[in-house]
Amino acid sequence: MKENALTDASVLIVDDEEMIRTALEQWLRLSGFATHVANDAASALERLDEIRPHVILSDVRMPGLSGLDLLRKVRERMVPSEVILITGHGDVPMAVEAMRQGAFDFLQKPYVPDKLVASLKRAVDQVALKREIADLRRRLDGGEAELATRLVGNSPPMEQLRNTVRELAHIPTDVIILGETGTGKEVVARCLHDFSPRAKAPFVAVNCAAIPAELIESELFGHEAGAFTGAGAQRVGKFEYANGGTLLLDEIESMPLLAQAKVLRVIQERVVERVGSNKQIPLDLRIVAASKVDLAEESKAGRFRADLYYRLNLATITLAPLRDRGEDCILLFHHFLGAAAARFGRPAPQLHPADIQALMHHDWPGNVRELKAAADRFAIGLDATGRSLGAIIGPATRDLPPSTGGLAERVAAYERHLIEAELTRHNDSITAAAEALQVPRRTLSEKMSRLGVRR
Repeated sequence: MKENALTDASVLIVDDEEMIRTALEQWLRLSGFATHVANDAASALERLDEIRPHVILSDVRMPGLSGLDLLRKVRERMVPSEVILITGHGDVPMAVEAMRQGAFDFLQKPYVPDKLVASLKRAVDQVALKREIADLRRRLDGGEAELATRLVGNSPPMEQLRNTVRELAHIPTDVIILGETGTGKEVVARCLHDFSPRAKAPFVAVNCAAIPAELIESELFGHEAGAFTGAGAQRVGKFEYANGGTLLLDEIESMPLLAQAKVLRVIQERVVERVGSNKQIPLDLRIVAASKVDLAEESKAGRFRADLYYRLNLATITLAPLRDRGEDCILLFHHFLGAAAARFGRPAPQLHPADIQALMHHDWPGNVRELKAAADRFAIGLDATGRSLGAIIGPATRDLPPSTGGLAERVAAYERHLIEAELTRHNDSITAAAEALQVPRRTLSEKMSRLGVRR
Protein backbone atom coordinates (compact mmCIF):
# COMPACT_ATOMS: atom_id res chain seq x y z
CA MET A 1 0.00 0.00 0.00
CA LYS A 2 1.28 3.50 -0.78
CA GLU A 3 2.32 5.47 2.29
CA ASN A 4 0.46 8.61 1.27
CA ALA A 5 -2.77 6.60 1.04
CA LEU A 6 -2.67 5.74 4.75
CA THR A 7 -4.17 9.07 5.75
CA ASP A 8 -7.46 7.86 4.21
CA ALA A 9 -7.28 4.59 6.16
CA SER A 10 -9.15 4.64 9.47
CA VAL A 11 -8.68 2.27 12.42
CA LEU A 12 -11.12 1.87 15.31
CA ILE A 13 -9.24 0.88 18.47
CA VAL A 14 -11.37 -1.03 20.99
CA ASP A 15 -9.85 -1.67 24.42
CA ASP A 16 -11.08 -1.27 27.98
CA GLU A 17 -7.67 -0.08 29.25
CA GLU A 18 -7.15 3.64 28.66
CA MET A 19 -3.35 3.41 28.73
CA ILE A 20 -3.32 0.81 25.95
CA ARG A 21 -5.86 2.79 23.89
CA THR A 22 -3.75 5.94 24.17
CA ALA A 23 -0.49 4.15 23.30
CA LEU A 24 -2.05 2.44 20.27
CA GLU A 25 -3.67 5.65 19.09
CA GLN A 26 -0.42 7.61 19.26
CA TRP A 27 1.61 4.90 17.52
CA LEU A 28 -0.89 4.42 14.72
CA ARG A 29 -1.22 8.15 14.11
CA LEU A 30 2.56 8.40 13.82
CA SER A 31 2.35 5.52 11.33
CA GLY A 32 -0.09 7.50 9.15
CA PHE A 33 -3.48 6.07 10.12
CA ALA A 34 -6.61 8.02 11.05
CA THR A 35 -7.69 6.66 14.44
CA HIS A 36 -10.85 6.41 16.54
CA VAL A 37 -11.23 4.82 19.96
CA ALA A 38 -13.92 3.01 21.96
CA ASN A 39 -13.63 1.66 25.49
CA ASP A 40 -15.87 -1.38 24.89
CA ALA A 41 -17.45 -3.43 22.12
CA ALA A 42 -20.95 -1.98 22.60
CA SER A 43 -19.65 1.58 22.08
CA ALA A 44 -17.73 0.43 19.01
CA LEU A 45 -20.85 -1.11 17.46
CA GLU A 46 -22.81 2.12 17.97
CA ARG A 47 -20.19 4.10 16.05
CA LEU A 48 -19.58 1.76 13.12
CA ASP A 49 -22.01 3.41 10.70
CA GLU A 50 -20.65 6.85 11.59
CA ILE A 51 -16.95 5.99 11.34
CA ARG A 52 -16.94 3.23 8.69
CA PRO A 53 -13.43 2.17 9.73
CA HIS A 54 -11.27 0.14 7.40
CA VAL A 55 -10.01 -1.93 10.33
CA ILE A 56 -11.32 -2.67 13.83
CA LEU A 57 -8.40 -3.36 16.17
CA SER A 58 -9.86 -4.95 19.30
CA ASP A 59 -8.77 -6.56 22.55
CA VAL A 60 -10.32 -9.99 23.12
CA ARG A 61 -11.06 -9.96 26.85
CA MET A 62 -13.21 -6.97 27.86
CA PRO A 63 -16.15 -6.46 30.26
CA GLY A 64 -19.47 -7.15 28.56
CA LEU A 65 -19.03 -8.16 24.94
CA SER A 66 -15.69 -9.75 24.14
CA GLY A 67 -13.61 -9.15 21.05
CA LEU A 68 -14.94 -12.42 19.60
CA ASP A 69 -18.51 -11.20 20.24
CA LEU A 70 -17.65 -7.96 18.45
CA LEU A 71 -16.24 -9.93 15.52
CA ARG A 72 -19.44 -12.00 15.24
CA LYS A 73 -21.69 -8.93 15.28
CA VAL A 74 -19.55 -7.13 12.71
CA ARG A 75 -19.87 -10.13 10.39
CA GLU A 76 -23.63 -10.44 11.03
CA ARG A 77 -24.13 -6.79 10.10
CA MET A 78 -21.97 -7.26 7.00
CA VAL A 79 -19.86 -4.22 7.91
CA PRO A 80 -17.21 -3.58 5.20
CA SER A 81 -14.34 -3.64 7.72
CA GLU A 82 -11.67 -6.13 8.70
CA VAL A 83 -11.15 -7.15 12.33
CA ILE A 84 -7.77 -7.75 13.97
CA LEU A 85 -7.84 -9.18 17.49
CA ILE A 86 -5.16 -8.67 20.16
CA THR A 87 -4.99 -10.58 23.43
CA GLY A 88 -2.61 -11.23 26.27
CA HIS A 89 -4.29 -14.53 26.99
CA GLY A 90 -4.29 -15.99 23.50
CA ASP A 91 -3.92 -19.65 22.78
CA VAL A 92 -4.20 -21.83 19.68
CA PRO A 93 -7.92 -22.73 20.06
CA MET A 94 -8.88 -19.07 20.50
CA ALA A 95 -6.85 -18.04 17.44
CA VAL A 96 -8.43 -20.83 15.38
CA GLU A 97 -11.92 -19.77 16.46
CA ALA A 98 -11.16 -16.12 15.66
CA MET A 99 -9.92 -16.94 12.17
CA ARG A 100 -12.85 -19.29 11.58
CA GLN A 101 -15.26 -16.46 12.35
CA GLY A 102 -13.54 -14.18 9.86
CA ALA A 103 -10.85 -12.30 11.78
CA PHE A 104 -8.21 -10.86 9.45
CA ASP A 105 -5.41 -11.49 11.95
CA PHE A 106 -4.84 -12.53 15.56
CA LEU A 107 -1.92 -11.01 17.50
CA GLN A 108 -0.70 -11.82 20.99
CA LYS A 109 0.57 -9.29 23.53
CA PRO A 110 3.20 -8.06 23.73
CA TYR A 111 2.90 -7.42 19.99
CA VAL A 112 5.70 -6.15 17.77
CA PRO A 113 4.66 -2.62 16.62
CA ASP A 114 6.06 -3.02 13.11
CA LYS A 115 4.25 -6.36 12.74
CA LEU A 116 1.00 -4.72 13.86
CA VAL A 117 1.37 -1.87 11.33
CA ALA A 118 2.17 -4.34 8.54
CA SER A 119 -0.95 -6.35 9.41
CA LEU A 120 -3.06 -3.17 9.44
CA LYS A 121 -1.75 -2.12 6.03
CA ARG A 122 -2.65 -5.49 4.54
CA ALA A 123 -6.12 -5.29 6.07
CA VAL A 124 -6.65 -1.76 4.73
CA ASP A 125 -5.64 -2.91 1.24
CA GLN A 126 -8.12 -5.79 1.48
CA VAL A 127 -10.98 -3.52 2.58
CA ALA A 128 -10.20 -0.91 -0.07
CA LEU A 129 -10.37 -3.60 -2.75
CA LYS A 130 -13.65 -4.99 -1.39
CA ARG A 131 -15.20 -1.52 -1.26
CA GLU A 132 -14.05 -0.76 -4.80
CA ILE A 133 -15.62 -4.00 -6.05
CA ALA A 134 -18.84 -3.28 -4.13
CA ASP A 135 -18.99 0.25 -5.56
CA LEU A 136 -18.40 -1.08 -9.09
CA ARG A 137 -21.14 -3.66 -8.59
CA ARG A 138 -23.58 -0.97 -7.42
CA ARG A 139 -22.77 1.16 -10.44
CA LEU A 140 -23.17 -1.81 -12.77
CA ASP A 141 -26.48 -2.73 -11.16
CA GLY A 142 -27.65 0.84 -11.53
CA GLY A 143 -26.52 0.85 -15.17
CA GLU A 144 -28.34 -2.42 -15.76
CA ALA A 145 -31.56 -0.93 -14.40
CA GLU A 146 -31.17 2.21 -16.52
CA LEU A 147 -30.44 0.16 -19.63
CA ALA A 148 -33.61 -1.87 -19.02
CA THR A 149 -35.67 1.34 -18.92
CA ARG A 150 -34.21 2.51 -22.23
CA LEU A 151 -34.17 -0.79 -24.12
CA VAL A 152 -37.54 -2.03 -22.91
CA GLY A 153 -38.57 -5.63 -23.43
CA ASN A 154 -38.42 -9.12 -21.96
CA SER A 155 -38.18 -11.07 -25.21
CA PRO A 156 -35.03 -13.06 -26.08
CA PRO A 157 -34.04 -10.55 -28.82
CA MET A 158 -34.12 -7.70 -26.29
CA GLU A 159 -32.17 -9.65 -23.67
CA GLN A 160 -29.54 -10.35 -26.32
CA LEU A 161 -29.56 -6.71 -27.41
CA ARG A 162 -28.91 -5.46 -23.87
CA ASN A 163 -26.09 -7.97 -23.47
CA THR A 164 -24.55 -6.84 -26.76
CA VAL A 165 -24.78 -3.15 -25.85
CA ARG A 166 -23.17 -3.79 -22.47
CA GLU A 167 -20.27 -5.63 -24.12
CA LEU A 168 -19.72 -3.24 -27.03
CA ALA A 169 -20.10 -0.04 -25.02
CA HIS A 170 -16.64 -0.43 -23.51
CA ILE A 171 -14.93 -1.69 -26.69
CA PRO A 172 -13.53 1.20 -28.78
CA THR A 173 -14.77 -0.03 -32.15
CA ASP A 174 -17.04 1.28 -34.89
CA VAL A 175 -20.49 -0.33 -35.11
CA ILE A 176 -23.16 -0.92 -37.73
CA ILE A 177 -26.78 -1.01 -36.54
CA LEU A 178 -29.29 -2.62 -38.91
CA GLY A 179 -33.04 -2.55 -38.44
CA GLU A 180 -36.34 -1.66 -40.02
CA THR A 181 -37.76 1.84 -39.76
CA GLY A 182 -38.83 2.60 -36.21
CA THR A 183 -36.94 -0.20 -34.46
CA GLY A 184 -34.90 2.24 -32.35
CA LYS A 185 -31.53 2.41 -34.06
CA GLU A 186 -30.75 5.87 -32.66
CA VAL A 187 -31.82 4.76 -29.16
CA VAL A 188 -29.34 1.88 -29.34
CA ALA A 189 -26.60 4.18 -30.65
CA ARG A 190 -27.25 6.58 -27.79
CA CYS A 191 -27.01 3.69 -25.28
CA LEU A 192 -23.68 2.61 -26.79
CA HIS A 193 -22.46 6.16 -26.17
CA ASP A 194 -23.99 6.77 -22.74
CA PHE A 195 -22.72 3.51 -21.25
CA SER A 196 -19.22 3.94 -22.66
CA PRO A 197 -16.17 5.85 -21.40
CA ARG A 198 -17.10 8.53 -23.97
CA ALA A 199 -20.37 9.34 -22.18
CA LYS A 200 -19.29 12.87 -21.13
CA ALA A 201 -18.22 13.78 -24.67
CA PRO A 202 -20.66 14.80 -27.45
CA PHE A 203 -23.11 12.42 -29.10
CA VAL A 204 -23.82 13.76 -32.60
CA ALA A 205 -26.51 12.27 -34.85
CA VAL A 206 -26.58 13.00 -38.59
CA ASN A 207 -29.39 11.86 -40.87
CA CYS A 208 -27.59 11.36 -44.18
CA ALA A 209 -30.88 11.21 -46.11
CA ALA A 210 -31.86 14.68 -44.93
CA ILE A 211 -28.73 16.48 -46.23
CA PRO A 212 -28.65 17.62 -49.87
CA ALA A 213 -25.81 15.99 -51.83
CA GLU A 214 -24.14 19.34 -52.54
CA LEU A 215 -23.97 20.18 -48.81
CA ILE A 216 -23.01 16.86 -47.27
CA GLU A 217 -19.24 17.44 -47.37
CA SER A 218 -19.57 20.82 -45.67
CA GLU A 219 -21.96 19.33 -43.11
CA LEU A 220 -19.69 16.40 -42.25
CA PHE A 221 -16.21 17.91 -42.64
CA GLY A 222 -16.83 21.63 -42.08
CA HIS A 223 -15.44 24.45 -44.20
CA GLU A 224 -13.28 27.53 -44.01
CA ALA A 225 -14.59 31.03 -44.67
CA GLY A 226 -14.68 31.68 -48.40
CA ALA A 227 -14.20 28.03 -49.34
CA PHE A 228 -17.14 28.32 -51.73
CA THR A 229 -19.91 30.74 -52.62
CA GLY A 230 -21.98 31.40 -49.54
CA ALA A 231 -19.33 30.23 -47.08
CA GLY A 232 -19.13 33.49 -45.18
CA ALA A 233 -17.69 32.09 -41.97
CA GLN A 234 -15.78 29.09 -40.75
CA ARG A 235 -17.93 26.07 -39.91
CA VAL A 236 -17.04 23.07 -37.74
CA GLY A 237 -18.24 19.81 -39.30
CA LYS A 238 -19.98 16.95 -37.54
CA PHE A 239 -16.86 14.78 -37.43
CA GLU A 240 -14.91 17.51 -35.68
CA TYR A 241 -17.82 18.46 -33.42
CA ALA A 242 -18.17 14.83 -32.25
CA ASN A 243 -14.45 14.54 -31.49
CA GLY A 244 -13.94 12.57 -28.29
CA GLY A 245 -17.46 11.17 -28.44
CA THR A 246 -19.73 9.31 -30.85
CA LEU A 247 -20.94 10.18 -34.35
CA LEU A 248 -24.09 8.46 -35.60
CA LEU A 249 -24.42 8.36 -39.39
CA ASP A 250 -28.09 7.43 -39.71
CA GLU A 251 -29.47 6.15 -43.01
CA ILE A 252 -25.90 5.93 -44.26
CA GLU A 253 -27.11 4.02 -47.31
CA SER A 254 -28.45 7.37 -48.61
CA MET A 255 -25.00 8.99 -48.64
CA PRO A 256 -23.72 9.77 -52.18
CA LEU A 257 -20.91 7.48 -53.37
CA LEU A 258 -18.47 10.38 -53.75
CA ALA A 259 -19.06 11.43 -50.13
CA GLN A 260 -18.68 7.78 -49.07
CA ALA A 261 -15.16 7.74 -50.49
CA LYS A 262 -14.19 10.81 -48.46
CA VAL A 263 -15.84 9.46 -45.31
CA LEU A 264 -13.87 6.22 -45.77
CA ARG A 265 -10.61 8.16 -45.76
CA VAL A 266 -11.60 10.06 -42.59
CA ILE A 267 -12.51 6.81 -40.83
CA GLN A 268 -9.29 5.09 -41.93
CA GLU A 269 -6.92 7.94 -41.13
CA ARG A 270 -8.87 9.37 -38.17
CA VAL A 271 -8.15 12.88 -39.43
CA VAL A 272 -10.46 15.40 -41.09
CA GLU A 273 -9.78 18.40 -43.32
CA ARG A 274 -12.32 21.20 -43.56
CA VAL A 275 -13.38 22.12 -47.08
CA GLY A 276 -10.98 24.81 -48.28
CA SER A 277 -8.22 23.89 -45.83
CA ASN A 278 -5.15 21.65 -45.90
CA LYS A 279 -4.89 21.40 -42.13
CA GLN A 280 -5.49 17.91 -40.77
CA ILE A 281 -7.45 17.73 -37.53
CA PRO A 282 -6.89 14.50 -35.52
CA LEU A 283 -10.03 12.63 -34.51
CA ASP A 284 -10.75 10.32 -31.60
CA LEU A 285 -14.33 9.16 -31.89
CA ARG A 286 -16.57 6.15 -32.41
CA ILE A 287 -18.53 5.91 -35.67
CA VAL A 288 -21.94 4.26 -35.52
CA ALA A 289 -23.54 3.69 -38.93
CA ALA A 290 -27.27 2.92 -38.98
CA SER A 291 -29.22 1.56 -41.92
CA LYS A 292 -32.66 0.12 -42.62
CA VAL A 293 -31.26 -2.00 -45.47
CA ASP A 294 -28.65 -4.75 -45.60
CA LEU A 295 -25.41 -2.90 -46.38
CA ALA A 296 -23.73 -6.12 -47.51
CA GLU A 297 -26.37 -6.56 -50.22
CA GLU A 298 -26.19 -2.87 -51.10
CA SER A 299 -22.42 -3.13 -51.59
CA LYS A 300 -22.83 -6.19 -53.81
CA ALA A 301 -25.34 -4.25 -55.91
CA GLY A 302 -22.90 -1.34 -56.24
CA ARG A 303 -25.12 1.11 -54.35
CA PHE A 304 -22.80 1.27 -51.34
CA ARG A 305 -19.02 1.23 -51.31
CA ALA A 306 -17.79 -2.23 -50.34
CA ASP A 307 -14.57 -0.87 -48.82
CA LEU A 308 -16.55 1.49 -46.56
CA TYR A 309 -18.81 -1.37 -45.52
CA TYR A 310 -15.83 -3.60 -44.68
CA ARG A 311 -14.19 -0.77 -42.73
CA LEU A 312 -17.32 -0.10 -40.68
CA ASN A 313 -18.31 -3.71 -40.18
CA LEU A 314 -16.19 -4.39 -37.10
CA ALA A 315 -19.33 -5.12 -35.08
CA THR A 316 -22.93 -5.34 -36.28
CA ILE A 317 -26.12 -5.10 -34.22
CA THR A 318 -29.29 -6.27 -35.94
CA LEU A 319 -32.52 -5.07 -34.31
CA ALA A 320 -35.53 -7.38 -34.36
CA PRO A 321 -38.79 -5.93 -35.70
CA LEU A 322 -41.54 -5.52 -33.12
CA ARG A 323 -43.64 -8.29 -34.69
CA ASP A 324 -40.89 -10.77 -33.76
CA ARG A 325 -40.67 -9.66 -30.12
CA GLY A 326 -43.79 -11.41 -28.79
CA GLU A 327 -45.44 -9.68 -25.85
CA ASP A 328 -42.91 -6.85 -25.80
CA CYS A 329 -45.49 -4.76 -27.65
CA ILE A 330 -47.73 -4.84 -24.56
CA LEU A 331 -44.89 -3.93 -22.20
CA LEU A 332 -43.78 -1.11 -24.50
CA PHE A 333 -47.33 0.17 -24.89
CA HIS A 334 -47.67 0.41 -21.09
CA HIS A 335 -44.33 2.22 -20.99
CA PHE A 336 -45.27 4.79 -23.65
CA LEU A 337 -48.84 5.14 -22.35
CA GLY A 338 -47.62 6.12 -18.89
CA ALA A 339 -45.14 8.61 -20.34
CA ALA A 340 -47.79 10.11 -22.63
CA ALA A 341 -50.34 10.44 -19.82
CA ALA A 342 -47.78 12.28 -17.68
CA ARG A 343 -46.76 14.49 -20.60
CA PHE A 344 -50.34 15.43 -21.48
CA GLY A 345 -51.47 15.77 -17.86
CA ARG A 346 -54.21 13.18 -18.28
CA PRO A 347 -54.93 9.97 -16.34
CA ALA A 348 -53.62 6.85 -18.05
CA PRO A 349 -56.59 4.92 -19.51
CA GLN A 350 -57.11 1.28 -18.62
CA LEU A 351 -56.28 -1.44 -21.13
CA HIS A 352 -58.99 -4.04 -21.61
CA PRO A 353 -58.51 -7.60 -22.92
CA ALA A 354 -59.72 -6.47 -26.34
CA ASP A 355 -56.99 -3.82 -26.43
CA ILE A 356 -54.33 -6.39 -25.58
CA GLN A 357 -55.65 -8.64 -28.35
CA ALA A 358 -55.48 -5.69 -30.77
CA LEU A 359 -51.85 -5.07 -29.81
CA MET A 360 -50.91 -8.69 -30.37
CA HIS A 361 -52.81 -9.03 -33.69
CA HIS A 362 -51.16 -5.98 -35.27
CA ASP A 363 -47.94 -6.54 -37.24
CA TRP A 364 -46.57 -3.01 -36.52
CA PRO A 365 -44.97 -2.12 -39.87
CA GLY A 366 -43.73 1.12 -38.27
CA ASN A 367 -42.38 -0.84 -35.30
CA VAL A 368 -41.76 1.00 -32.01
CA ARG A 369 -42.31 4.43 -33.58
CA GLU A 370 -45.80 3.40 -34.70
CA LEU A 371 -46.53 1.85 -31.30
CA LYS A 372 -45.52 5.05 -29.49
CA ALA A 373 -47.78 7.13 -31.74
CA ALA A 374 -50.68 4.78 -30.96
CA ALA A 375 -49.99 5.10 -27.22
CA ASP A 376 -49.99 8.90 -27.52
CA ARG A 377 -53.36 8.88 -29.30
CA PHE A 378 -54.80 6.43 -26.81
CA ALA A 379 -53.63 8.61 -23.89
CA ILE A 380 -55.17 11.77 -25.40
CA GLY A 381 -58.45 9.92 -25.96
CA LEU A 382 -59.87 12.41 -28.45
CA ASP A 383 -60.82 9.83 -31.09
CA ALA A 384 -64.50 9.16 -31.55
CA THR A 385 -63.84 5.51 -30.80
CA GLY A 386 -64.71 5.20 -27.14
CA ARG A 387 -60.95 4.78 -26.62
CA SER A 388 -60.86 1.50 -28.52
CA LEU A 389 -57.27 0.66 -29.34
CA GLY A 390 -58.41 -1.55 -32.18
CA ALA A 391 -60.09 1.44 -33.82
CA ILE A 392 -56.91 3.49 -33.45
CA ILE A 393 -54.48 1.00 -34.97
CA GLY A 394 -56.91 -0.57 -37.44
CA PRO A 395 -58.05 -4.13 -38.07
CA ALA A 396 -55.91 -7.16 -37.28
CA THR A 397 -53.09 -7.61 -39.79
CA ARG A 398 -51.77 -10.97 -38.62
CA ASP A 399 -52.75 -14.05 -36.72
CA LEU A 400 -51.93 -14.10 -33.02
CA PRO A 401 -48.40 -15.47 -32.62
CA PRO A 402 -48.35 -18.89 -30.97
CA SER A 403 -48.10 -18.57 -27.19
CA THR A 404 -45.25 -20.26 -25.42
CA GLY A 405 -45.41 -22.08 -22.12
CA GLY A 406 -48.22 -23.86 -20.36
CA LEU A 407 -51.37 -22.53 -18.76
CA ALA A 408 -49.57 -21.27 -15.65
CA GLU A 409 -47.09 -19.24 -17.72
CA ARG A 410 -49.85 -17.71 -19.85
CA VAL A 411 -51.96 -16.82 -16.81
CA ALA A 412 -48.89 -15.26 -15.16
CA ALA A 413 -48.21 -13.20 -18.30
CA TYR A 414 -51.79 -11.94 -18.36
CA GLU A 415 -51.67 -11.08 -14.64
CA ARG A 416 -48.46 -9.18 -15.23
CA HIS A 417 -50.06 -7.15 -18.04
CA LEU A 418 -53.07 -6.25 -15.87
CA ILE A 419 -50.90 -5.18 -12.93
CA GLU A 420 -48.61 -3.09 -15.15
CA ALA A 421 -51.62 -1.42 -16.75
CA GLU A 422 -53.12 -0.47 -13.38
CA LEU A 423 -49.79 0.78 -12.07
CA THR A 424 -49.44 2.93 -15.18
CA ARG A 425 -52.99 4.22 -14.81
CA HIS A 426 -52.43 5.15 -11.15
CA ASN A 427 -48.94 6.69 -11.45
CA ASP A 428 -47.20 3.69 -9.84
CA SER A 429 -49.33 3.83 -6.67
CA ILE A 430 -49.54 0.27 -5.34
CA THR A 431 -52.41 1.20 -3.01
CA ALA A 432 -54.52 2.65 -5.83
CA ALA A 433 -53.69 -0.27 -8.14
CA ALA A 434 -54.64 -2.76 -5.41
CA GLU A 435 -57.99 -1.01 -4.94
CA ALA A 436 -58.66 -1.04 -8.69
CA LEU A 437 -57.80 -4.76 -8.91
CA GLN A 438 -59.77 -5.46 -5.71
CA VAL A 439 -56.93 -7.29 -3.96
CA PRO A 440 -55.14 -6.54 -0.67
CA ARG A 441 -52.06 -4.37 -1.04
CA ARG A 442 -49.84 -7.09 0.41
CA THR A 443 -51.18 -9.62 -2.09
CA LEU A 444 -50.45 -7.24 -4.95
CA SER A 445 -46.90 -6.60 -3.68
CA GLU A 446 -46.26 -10.33 -3.45
CA LYS A 447 -47.59 -10.88 -6.99
CA MET A 448 -45.42 -8.04 -8.32
CA SER A 449 -42.37 -9.63 -6.73
CA ARG A 450 -43.23 -13.08 -8.06
CA LEU A 451 -44.04 -11.85 -11.57
CA GLY A 452 -41.08 -9.46 -11.79
CA VAL A 453 -43.21 -6.33 -12.15
CA ARG A 454 -41.24 -3.11 -11.58
CA ARG A 455 -42.83 0.22 -10.68
